[in-house]
Amino acid sequence: MRQGLMAAVLFATFALTGCGTDSAGKSADQQLQVTATTSQIADAAENIGGKHVKVTSLMGPGVDPHLYKASQGDTKKLMSADVVLYSGLHLEGKMEDVLQKIGEQKQSAAVAEAIPKNKLIPAGEGKTFDPHVWFSIPLWIYAVDEIEAQFSKAMPQHADAFRKNAKEYKEDLQYLDKWSRKEIAHIPEKSRVLVTAHDAFAYFGNEYGFKVKGLQGLSTDSDYGLRDVQELVDLLTEKQIKAVFVESSVSEKSINAVVEGAKEKGHTVTIGGQLYSDAMGEKGTKEGTYEGMFRHNINTITKALK
Repeated sequence: MRQGLMAAVLFATFALTGCGTDSAGKSADQQLQVTATTSQIADAAENIGGKHVKVTSLMGPGVDPHLYKASQGDTKKLMSADVVLYSGLHLEGKMEDVLQKIGEQKQSAAVAEAIPKNKLIPAGEGKTFDPHVWFSIPLWIYAVDEIEAQFSKAMPQHADAFRKNAKEYKEDLQYLDKWSRKEIAHIPEKSRVLVTAHDAFAYFGNEYGFKVKGLQGLSTDSDYGLRDVQELVDLLTEKQIKAVFVESSVSEKSINAVVEGAKEKGHTVTIGGQLYSDAMGEKGTKEGTYEGMFRHNINTITKALK
């Protein structure tokens, strides 16, 4: 409610002052101003838009999108953009009021919602879907296509360039997908159990043949209890899984409880490394790109479980 009230006040202020941009009126040499919620979306937008777009990402390294609330500064960035790109599927759960109001006033798109529903993993009672779609490269390509379509709509004079850039980016992603499958083949099938702090890797598991277990649910906003810890400990002991993983955007406390629980049962489990789940790495590093983040995760998982 508080987020919605703040958004309404800010939007009213922007409407009175005339803040905002008109992408249709841009000249050929002007850049399209794009605001993306997550770094995964921003990376795709930068690759597709090239020199014709300037991309601002709201959420940086280590930021949890499930819990993220838009600040006044974020709302200004959203309102001053020509195009707003967000994931949708309730990933940005605390920002839904803000994003809904943005969509009433300017061009915006929930890029993950471009994926056909029959390809999504149902969550809860089946009324919602798992939002962590970027861990399936074939599914993420639907989001890439949606970004290209939004840019071409906003700047049709550069549609050919956007199409060319998107084609090259998708080819890179397809190569990354093939490389990932080749690397994972080194892990024995019985060892393909991925245990993490929250349930962010279901699409990854479906795509690459892993049994995936998270201590928390799809959102880090959900709680976990002693029973959840014990169930994971039992699984690790039964399957003789030797490693679990922490996440860059989630506290290590929950996973450490699992490690200690396994130790008490006489089974040694190590922390296999840190995975990037809801956020990517620092901008300017390899892990600060979608490809670099994905490669890091594959290398970390393979090294720990093979």
